[in-house]
Amino acid sequence: MLRFIASCLLAFSVLQNASADVNIGTWNLEHLSVRPNKDFKSIAKVAQNVDFLAVQELMNEDALQALARELTRQTGKHWSAMASHAVGRSSYKEMYGFLWRDDVVAYEDGAVTYLNRGDTFEREPYSARFKSLKDGSTFVVATVHILYGKNQTDRASEITALSGYWAWLKDTYPDNSQIMLMGDFNTPPTSPAWGNLDASARPLMLSGASTLSTSDGKFAHLYDNIFVGKNSTIKVNKVQVFEYPKYLGMTHAQGRESVSDHAPIFLNASFGGKGSALGSTSTIPAAPNSMKPNAASAPKTSNLNVAIRGNKKTMVYHRPGCPSYNAVSEKNRIEFDSTAAAEAQRYHLAGNCH
Repeated sequence: MLRFIASCLLAFSVLQNASADVNIGTWNLEHLSVRPNKDFKSIAKVAQNVDFLAVQELMNEDALQALARELTRQTGKHWSAMASHAVGRSSYKEMYGFLWRDDVVAYEDGAVTYLNRGDTFEREPYSARFKSLKDGSTFVVATVHILYGKNQTDRASEITALSGYWAWLKDTYPDNSQIMLMGDFNTPPTSPAWGNLDASARPLMLSGASTLSTSDGKFAHLYDNIFVGKNSTIKVNKVQVFEYPKYLGMTHAQGRESVSDHAPIFLNASFGGKGSALGSTSTIPAAPNSMKPNAASAPKTSNLNVAIRGNKKTMVYHRPGCPSYNAVSEKNRIEFDSTAAAEAQRYHLAGNCH
């Protein structure tokens, strides 16, 4: 264990010198909610190894805010959070969440749930555009939790539909080729169901496994992954399944009980460079870096299918035509595709909207 911790610290010091690198994570946190047996301290201890985290299986926004507060407490750096509205066809619903360190990453624009007119997805994907404060470059993160169902056939239809979603992402964020699709796909990257998406995007994790087995130190399936475009300019330095039970000194049984039955995927990358060089996989976590934020102009968003504008500070929303619609500052702005989506996240209509 001492050797493992020492190697982690060595990796931290090496990556801290990579000034433009951003550490991105995706994690299915298995019914994340505020309840006695959910170990937020341990979750935050793992999550603080990245600058940005996409969360699946979020059950309510209170849990995401609790995790953001714990991350802020542990790191001494402020973390922000953003959640989708609840999605799902039945009475069982989940949310998606994004968490980020405010001194490294900033929300830019375009937070939107996919308008799934064909009703292909049980839980429609969620996406937004963010900015690296290290070099001013922007990147898009989309996250999804694919239906597990009774067998692989149930999952295949949603996996096949991701090619259409990928095309939608490119149309929705036309000025940004640095798109990442991440989450719990409940399907290994070797499945033939990926055939349609293969023409446009590629998985960064090709081997290993990310779901905890019942035996300590062993993992069962590579269901979690991060996809990038075939022509992406993202420079990938390292991507890895982070074996969190070992890092926390937990058994798999303890981890499944108090943290999650999935291990996160961690990516170290830069968004301002040219080309895409896939690095080696590793179980050593990437270290977050400090950087003071700077201002930059907002990118074009003319093709975004959003109209409702919310204020994260006041928790009110404005329809187009409301007196204060254009007065919401960039740093406090969040956009929704409908008033129902805004109200699902506990926003209320501004008093001067009639």
